[in-house]
Amino acid sequence: MADNREQTYNGNNVQSMMQANSEPDFMEETAAEVAEPVRTINREEQHEKYRNDEEADGKGLGWLALVFSIVSLFIMPVILGAAGIILGFIARRRGAETLGAWAIGIGVVSIIIAMFVLPFYR
Repeated sequence: MADNREQTYNGNNVQSMMQANSEPDFMEETAAEVAEPVRTINREEQHEKYRNDEEADGKGLGWLALVFSIVSLFIMPVILGAAGIILGFIARRRGAETLGAWAIGIGVVSIIIAMFVLPFYR
């Protein structure tokens, strides 16, 4: 009588479709033994870490914007004033409200002085 087992070829391994035992006849690759375990972080810790990083980045941009705006009072008022205003808006979005507002204000004053007051003194 003919045997009812069919052989299927899967890569280098041969499997029987109708085996008597239920254990598979192929090798399985696993990497759980060498992988680092996953550390679970709750959403609040992750959000707090992101917010702290963003605030620190905002403060740095705020100080840079303020420096640009103050320097623009003395040299290249339109270019440095505009850079101070743009960086001030970015700093305000990233959490440095006061530094960004001062940079925007001083940058605007610098550009207004350069456009309307300085032409009469040159």
